[in-house]
Amino acid sequence: MSHFKSLTNYKRFKTIEVKVGPISIGGKNPIHIQSMTTANTMNTSATVEESIRMIDAGCKLVRITAPNKRDAENLANIKNELRIKGYDTPLVADIHYTPNAAEIAAKIVEKVRINPGNYADKKKFEEIDYNDESYNNELLRIEDKFTPLVLICKQNNTSMRIGTNHGSLSDRILSRYGDTPKGMVESALEFLRICRKHDYHNIVISMKASNTRVMVYAYRLLVLEMAKEGMNYPLHLGVTEAGEGEDGRIKSAVGIGTLLSEGIGDTIRVSLTEAPEHEMPVAQKILDHFKNIHKHEKITETEQHKIDYFQYKRRKTFQIENIGNKNVPIVISDLSNRKKITQASFFSLGYRYSVPLDKWHISEMASDFIYIGENEINFEIPGTLRIISNYSSWKKHKKGFPIFSLKEYENLNFFSKELNFLKIYDNELTPSLANILMNDKSIVIFLKSKNINSVGAMRKFFFELMEKKIENPIIISRKYEFNDDEQLQISASIDIGSLLIDGLGDGICISSENYSNKVLNSLSFGILQASRTRISKTEYISCPSCGRTLFDLQETTAKIRKVTDHLKGVKIGIMGCIVNGPGEMADADYGYVGTGPGRITLYKEKTVVKKNVPESEAVDALIDLIKENGDWVDKAD
Repeated sequence: MSHFKSLTNYKRFKTIEVKVGPISIGGKNPIHIQSMTTANTMNTSATVEESIRMIDAGCKLVRITAPNKRDAENLANIKNELRIKGYDTPLVADIHYTPNAAEIAAKIVEKVRINPGNYADKKKFEEIDYNDESYNNELLRIEDKFTPLVLICKQNNTSMRIGTNHGSLSDRILSRYGDTPKGMVESALEFLRICRKHDYHNIVISMKASNTRVMVYAYRLLVLEMAKEGMNYPLHLGVTEAGEGEDGRIKSAVGIGTLLSEGIGDTIRVSLTEAPEHEMPVAQKILDHFKNIHKHEKITETEQHKIDYFQYKRRKTFQIENIGNKNVPIVISDLSNRKKITQASFFSLGYRYSVPLDKWHISEMASDFIYIGENEINFEIPGTLRIISNYSSWKKHKKGFPIFSLKEYENLNFFSKELNFLKIYDNELTPSLANILMNDKSIVIFLKSKNINSVGAMRKFFFELMEKKIENPIIISRKYEFNDDEQLQISASIDIGSLLIDGLGDGICISSENYSNKVLNSLSFGILQASRTRISKTEYISCPSCGRTLFDLQETTAKIRKVTDHLKGVKIGIMGCIVNGPGEMADADYGYVGTGPGRITLYKEKTVVKKNVPESEAVDALIDLIKENGDWVDKAD
């Protein structure tokens, strides 16, 4: 637990330095951004041109798929063309299933990436009953297959990434450890121990998953297990199959940002279903969020951290109205800066008023509370929507619930009998405030921060409450002044998602004078969905494309999203090839996988349902499959 003695004060996890061509990873080196080409590897000019666009956008390592020997051999031509054009960026060969391709590539490029789930194992989703002897025999078989690559890498000064993916764990690992972070870590460690046996240490490790919780817990567990065995290899971070647009950016920021806030990570990749050069600016903004974190105001350590770093457990709170206890985290929209609040003000918050029917239509992404400041509302509002007003205004109209500063609370004696919101900064937990909270079960805390390291400072506040057994619900409140859409998405996702991942927080309120309530509302529900704390929309597990892809992923994802984005809680995997298919989308309810030119295979969870469906018919066939399994609902008018 050495690295997790503190999740409050920022300290980068100390790793060894690994050389990858002209750059160094780990140690005191900066965190590098990498990405992967989408062009066919045999198309040398297209791969070179795409690599250059990526490099010019800030990519420090270019990964290229090498699914067979011919592709691996062509890496030499790609590398030569890039060098002629003046680019010395290291190339990484991405290997699945084919050890002979890896052995060829290791003599050409600066780094190879292997997936321990399929490098020497077959995946048939079979449960196998191993005893210790039979399992050890399997490890000997893997060592025999893997050792030649280790020796080639060692001889050629080629680095290696041992990249575990949650969705492609081998049947062997699944049979012994289950579909768990523990299984992910052990999958990598088995291969890592073989490397160490041969005194080969030029290694980077990754623990990727489309589920942000699983990803975070796996990396934390890896750090812990490496420490037990005296290892500290550099770590590459990524949320695999994050998707596109806002959802892909939020999901990546939640997963990668949580770990970076803890000092974990030496390289990162944002896996978007978009052109690869679009990934670098997003990744850079994630890193920019932390550029001054080492300068943060020192945070006094608490005696104990009463959270489980390796599995989800929500902080224990009591319930007030619909806040806390087993209720999903709420969303509060800030309308306090509005000059006048009308029925139309609610349209962007998920509420739509029908004049002919005289009724409100409420969407799955409708705000639970609105903060109106000094404003008043003189019309009937939806029955599910609640109002928060400044105390000075609330005492006049008595509608909804009041919000107080700490000073106001201490000097007043008239409150709501049901619910009172109290604005607190994360450094204000005095014995006096603790006593107030312990004795007033009507208080919900509106937690704010001025610390550069707001995640650490807020964590400390939560930890202190838990030590004192104070169970008032907490709303995480953040205000931003960005004019950059992506930076807003990324910073809010890191600041809030990093806490939600660990079960800290009973609601969120994001404020900004530079953005509409529609933007902020969508962002709020996106963060809750990405942290797996409140599901309000369809989730797409969509691969970022590579040279193996058999159809236009961006176009196909858009088609599927258009007809399915109203299916709350349904997870749809959209995979470009069979390599990323049944494994990487194992967390999905339905799968759409390219299995040949113009041909699609459909899955229900891990089971093939329809093979070789013509691409022109595949989206309709997917809808039929969802209907057959009872998960389809028609779109509301």
